Amino acid sequence: IEIITNQMSWTANTISELYKSRWQIEIFFREIKQNLHIKSFIGTTENAVMIQIWTALITILILKALKAMAKYGWQLSNLIAFIRLNIFVKINLQNWLDRPFEEPDELKDKQVVQGVLF
Repeated sequence: IEIITNQMSWTANTISELYKSRWQIEIFFREIKQNLHIKSFIGTTENAVMIQIWTALITILILKALKAMAKYGWQLSNLIAFIRLNIFVKINLQNWLDRPFEEPDELKDKQVVQGVLF
């Protein structure tokens, strides 16, 4: 078995930086599993697994970018939960990210009338 700490030519600082970087990768994948609720792979072929991994990576990176763009202090898990609730609502995304609990500007002046279904 070869372990990084067996590399006697490397400094202790280099090895500790490698472990810190590895830990950040572990945290990143833990966030993907927890926030996107990925428990197992849907497909069993290599292609199916790779598609699910890439989809999860793209999704979490987009969500982190939205969190970074928002003026409101979102927690990532809260942002994901709110997006799930509002996924089919037509709103201005930037306004909603910045002021999620305020009524949208386009609805303030309009009186919304709900139609009767039956």
